[in-house]
This record gives sequence, structure tokens and C-alpha cells, in this order.
Amino acid sequence: MPTIVILGNVAIRMFANDHNPPHFHVATPSHQISILLSDFSIVAGSMDRKSLAIALAWAAENREHLEREWKRLNPGR
Repeated sequence: MPTIVILGNVAIRMFANDHNPPHFHVATPSHQISILLSDFSIVAGSMDRKSLAIALAWAAENREHLEREWKRLNPGR
């Protein structure tokens, strides 16, 4: 799973050939969640508020980058 960015102990990642809807994964040493690209809602997992806030702030500023990565890693999806 390619790591898009590491923000302290928060890693934002995407799988290649992953299922729809478009989403990304956020991992810390003790938690993992999946977040939709469309509205940044959590679809699976749980995470502490601080780590989630860090991930969502980065994602909001880099939405286009995340969308490009999804298309690159998941062509036709």
C-alpha cells in the first residue's frame, strides 16, 4: 500500500486496485480508518481525535492530490 504522506505518527495511504467508492486509509501505531474522498466521512475503523484532525486537515488541503493518486492507483474505478 503506497504511503502518500507521513505526518508525525499519522500515515495516509492508498491501496492499488482497491474497491469503490474512492477512499484513503489513515494509520497510526494503534488505529486505522478508511475515509471517503467525496466528503471525508469515516467508513471503517476508529481513531483518536487529534490524529484524525491532523489527517483531515492535510486531506482538505490536498484533496486534488488524493484524487489524482486514486485515479493513478485505481484506473477505471
